[in-house]
Amino acid sequence: MEGVIQEMNKGALDMFGYSKDELVGIKRVSIFSEADIVIQNVLGWLEEANKKGKSIVKTRFKRKDGSLFNAEILITPNYANGKDKGQTGYCGITKEINEKVDIPIKFTTKLIRGIAITRGGFTLASILPMVVVSYFLSSNGNLSFLNSILAISGVFFLHLFSNLYNDFFDVKHGTDEANSEYFNVGDKSTVLRGAQISGGSRAIELGLITLKNTKKLANIMLFISMIFLVMVCCNSYLITNSFSNIKAMGLIALIASLLGYFYTAKPIRLSGRKGLGELTIFLSFGPLLTVGSAIAMSTNIIVLDYQNLRDYILIGIPLGLLTTNILFINQFPDYNSDKISGKINLVVLFGKKLSRWIFLLNVTLTIFFSYFLKNVFSSKVLNFNETAYSAIISILALYGIIISLGLFKNYNKRSLVYFNIQTIYYQIFFCFGIIISFYF
Repeated sequence: MEGVIQEMNKGALDMFGYSKDELVGIKRVSIFSEADIVIQNVLGWLEEANKKGKSIVKTRFKRKDGSLFNAEILITPNYANGKDKGQTGYCGITKEINEKVDIPIKFTTKLIRGIAITRGGFTLASILPMVVVSYFLSSNGNLSFLNSILAISGVFFLHLFSNLYNDFFDVKHGTDEANSEYFNVGDKSTVLRGAQISGGSRAIELGLITLKNTKKLANIMLFISMIFLVMVCCNSYLITNSFSNIKAMGLIALIASLLGYFYTAKPIRLSGRKGLGELTIFLSFGPLLTVGSAIAMSTNIIVLDYQNLRDYILIGIPLGLLTTNILFINQFPDYNSDKISGKINLVVLFGKKLSRWIFLLNVTLTIFFSYFLKNVFSSKVLNFNETAYSAIISILALYGIIISLGLFKNYNKRSLVYFNIQTIYYQIFFCFGIIISFYF
């Protein structure tokens, strides 16, 4: 159901130029098509096959040597154990044709291509906590709206820089090549349809971009983020008439850039150092992000001491834990490839079964600190609705327990993908829940 090749007959192997050992149980059928065709058409073809019993399409296919040929493919749904027991996959019967095949690529497909290469959808993990901080500052009349826009834009590009270098080094170190068990959302979520949620973006494997251009694009993203940092610093000086916030922003931006780069870059490679990767994600998308956002967006000078930073640190703790859990649950399908390539994260270190409890602990701590935050919000946010906040957090606590139970039951199954998706939603709902309680 996820496109992993289960069988290839001799005719198919000869047509595409592969041996069976290169494909069966390892590669996915997307390897036979140009990337834009995969993004734009494949899910639609499969949906038609499910709905009508078959799908007959004319397309371009790609051989192992990179040469293209026109083909007609008949796609039918498979029910290996009988239709009453559910669908198990698809069968494709391909024949080469001599006629011209025109497959126009839509503008939206090109846009989705860019999102796929950069994993742009995951920038919500950094944007939403910044939005929470901006609402918190706004409720006290301390928000610079211009700087909030500039800061969010800068972090957006810095996040893309990190994503691209993570892909670059994971491909270079062989981590992604060793991974044949990664999760793709497919049609399991309307919002995240077709998104890659573990095993990297697979953009290089699909031919969306080369390894060299991935590095080049990453550097461009870093350069753009630095431009936004300069603009934030200039406006901050105009507002506060002080270099205090600028020095703090520069320091935090430097730390964030280094953490993003060395998350997968050797010799440090934080993601493979027995929990340092998870700690990096927690800090980068939690306290470091919320403190940095507050300094960048505030109309006041924020002194770097605990008394002034406490509220923003506390806001960052549950938000950082939520993002850490997104990374953490995505390590379950990547377990084997991470272990083979020496990427010793917590799931590899403790094993899948024991690691389930770490996920539950993070959920528990998220809810604990959320209730702890209620006193902060009630004393600092003018229109804060304690009742609404308590109700929202209670619902989210139940939601977190449901996701955790799903992980406990499906930790070693492909059906875990549904709970990987819900973990992403959880972070989104949590951020919006806080914002709603500010202005209920």
